[in-house]
Amino acid sequence: MNLRRSRTKQHGAVMVLGLFVLSLITACASDQPKPLPQPTPDQVRGHAEQTFEKLKQEEQERANQPPTPR
Repeated sequence: MNLRRSRTKQHGAVMVLGLFVLSLITACASDQPKPLPQPTPDQVRGHAEQTFEKLKQEEQERANQPPTPR
């Protein structure tokens, strides 16, 4: 009889532990990912100006290079 009681306690402990682990997994999985912050219009404008300046510089460098034969 004592053997049955100890096994019942073990099964109960395993079930409680399993439910605890399952609740931890589902609790962590339910967190919604945070959206990325949107850039401000000033940041967008600044990046566009930087890119445009780089493009102009590359065009000037290409104009100064001799043409390559194809």
